[in-house]
This record gives sequence, C-alpha cells and structure tokens, in this order.
Amino acid sequence: MGGLHGVFFSPLDGSPRKASGGATACNPQMSAPVPLSEALRLVVITDRRLAAPRPVEEVVARALEAGARCVQLRDKTATPRSLLGQAERLRGLTRRWGALLFVNDRFDIALAAEADGVHLGPEDLPVAAVRRATPPGFLIGYSTDVPEKARAAQDEGADYIGCGAVFPTATKADAGQAIGVEGLRRVVEAVDVPVVGIGGITPQNAPGVVQGSGAAGVAVVGAVMGAPDVAEAVRALLAAFRP
Repeated sequence: MGGLHGVFFSPLDGSPRKASGGATACNPQMSAPVPLSEALRLVVITDRRLAAPRPVEEVVARALEAGARCVQLRDKTATPRSLLGQAERLRGLTRRWGALLFVNDRFDIALAAEADGVHLGPEDLPVAAVRRATPPGFLIGYSTDVPEKARAAQDEGADYIGCGAVFPTATKADAGQAIGVEGLRRVVEAVDVPVVGIGGITPQNAPGVVQGSGAAGVAVVGAVMGAPDVAEAVRALLAAFRP
C-alpha cells in the first residue's frame, strides 16, 4: 500500500481516520469510528432516471434512514456546477446519518463538496495521481474485475475496489461481460483492501454474492433507486451480512 495508508485525518474536521480494509473511517457525526469495510456493506449509487419522479435526495434520505452508510453520487450528464450542487445536498444528508459520500469520477467535485472520497474507473485519472493531489484521509475507490489490476490499484493507494459486473446489468452500458461470483472471489483474494461487488445485485441474490465471494459489500443502483419501498430494499440488502 502507499504511504498514506496509516492513521488519517478527516478533511472535514481533522478527526482521526484510517483507510484500507482492516482500519476505520471516522465521520464527524459518528460517535465512534466505523470500519471502512462495514460502511461499504451497502453502497447506494445514485441515478436520477430510476429515482424519478422522486428526487434523488429523497431516495437517498430513505436509504440512509434504513441503515445504508455509503452513497456514491453518479451523474454522467450533469454539468460541473450541477454536480457540485447535488454533492453538497447529499453531503448534508450523509453527515446527518454518519455515512460516507463518494463522487464518481470527479475528485475535484468531491473535494469542493467536502465529500469523503472519489470512485475512479479505468478511463479516469490514475489512482496514484489522485492520491498525490488529495489530502490525507481522502478515500479512493477503483473499478476493475482483473485481479492484477486490483493489486496495482491497491499499491497505488486505492482504499477499496469495486468489482463487476457480477451479473448482467442494464444500468451501466459499459459494464462488460458478467464475471459471476467466482470472478468476484478472485479479486477479493488478490487484495487486502475491501472489495465491493456491483452489477445486477438484488436483495434476492445478495446473500449468495457475499457468502460465495467474501466481498466486503455490494453496490447497487436500481435495487434501491428504483425500489417502490426504499427502506425495505435497503434492509433486505443489509440482511445479507447478518451472521
């Protein structure tokens, strides 16, 4: 891991925070540090189209109230100014519930909104470059389904890996061929940082994904953003992590 993977300090309030799998993430509204791997059990990824006619903020608020502790803002069509506004509104919600907020692709927007981190893909800036440009405690996720690339991202300073598509999905056009639970497990075994499975995950198949791969968490779009009962969907997804 890179040199910043020890004890960190929150860019928001200076409180101690560690990154990587076995460490802790301390949020200003939390009474005690929470392991990053625990916060990543359920990553709710935003989608305005699927949330409609409800505002994204309404869906996110219901998800947080039901127990989700990580939100990723993803909006490929928004202007930078609009994306910043969305991030700032979501930041208010995540602070209230002691949750993490990541911004997809745009670490500049994440920093401007005082989000907890950024989630990068293969076409974005390299992890190492973003790590050098961001303050201690800033979290970086990276997407790959290749074990060797996951190890390389970890070595460059990634705090977690997003891996998929586990199952076929319609919410991401460039998701590629599904890798299945076995493909996810190979990435989990290749790195020390938490791995989050994504792609076609539902309350029905989440337990098999978690148990079959050893992933720290699951990331979902439609399963929460499009759910008629958001709280019920979140509770069902989190049930996959019960002993």
